Amino acid sequence: MTTDTRTRVRAGDPDAFAELFDTYARAVYNHAFRLTADWSVAEDVMSATFLEAWRRHASVEAEGGSLRPWLLGIATNVARSHCRGNRRYRAAAAAAAEAGEESVRIPDHAEETAGRVDDRRRINATLTALGSLKRPEREVLVLCLWEGMEYADVARTLGIPLGTVRSRLSRARTKLRKLADAELIKKKRELAAPARQIRGDRGYAIRSAEEGNR
Repeated sequence: MTTDTRTRVRAGDPDAFAELFDTYARAVYNHAFRLTADWSVAEDVMSATFLEAWRRHASVEAEGGSLRPWLLGIATNVARSHCRGNRRYRAAAAAAAEAGEESVRIPDHAEETAGRVDDRRRINATLTALGSLKRPEREVLVLCLWEGMEYADVARTLGIPLGTVRSRLSRARTKLRKLADAELIKKKRELAAPARQIRGDRGYAIRSAEEGNR
């Protein structure tokens, strides 16, 4: 994103905004999903983000690099109004994770596919675990890790001190790892339970048949 483009966006040039949308719409959409855990809400957030960006075009600084941090900051604020508190996020995350599990259950013995299954389970577990983080922790983690933003940019985007970004990120990473591991263990136990039940029922049926033949 060149200084010339910044100048055009700052001036409210419609063509510049069209370029901005073409360049960053997908990034904003994915960012919104990570904050809301709901694709339909993410679409609303993306639309509202670009409308808000248009309204605030005069606030763009004339000098600087990519406008991506500016857009993600707006998207973060918009997402807050769509997802107040963690209860709604946890419900949406659980629904998204459950939907993903359906593809995990397709039988296939290829090692590559098995690896994708494990990856998908890890992603689902992480998504669910995100719902247990406090919103400020989730925002910092998403911006720093998933979006790859510099700590200083995250601090400016969220309006918090640099030290707060570092401490929240450290706390969030530790909690997320523990919660995701716990979620994976829980899912594995749930998947294993039906198999044990079937074997148990089959064993009971065999014993009953043997006893009946005596």
